[in-house]
Amino acid sequence: MSERFPDIEVYLARVELDAINAWLEKAIDAPALTPAGKQKWKSSGRRDGAEVPVLLVEKAADGFASLWFDSAHTPWPSDQACARAAAAALGVEVRCSLGGWSPGDDPDAFYQVRPDGEETRIAWPDSGR
Repeated sequence: MSERFPDIEVYLARVELDAINAWLEKAIDAPALTPAGKQKWKSSGRRDGAEVPVLLVEKAADGFASLWFDSAHTPWPSDQACARAAAAALGVEVRCSLGGWSPGDDPDAFYQVRPDGEETRIAWPDSGR
């Protein structure tokens, strides 16, 4: 896939700010996340001369934190590529949507990447409530 996503969002199983800050600094030259409201953190990195705004929302969905890059200028062309990189760098389970959403797509279809590199398609939130 050569098309880049206009933004990237992944969901992290655990929030360890020091580890996330170190990864963001290395990946997009971002300074440490700063408070941006209740359980929200923000920063803004740069890549290829373009700004890459970052927002972290703790406990966004089923105990997972949302990490959102509001830019097409990230090092990753897709949510899945970012999820792989985040899982490897942070040592946590990471989830993301399967791709761009279109009418008729399953909104609960997600991609799960475990710290050991195992990748699985899952229904999330779990439909077996």
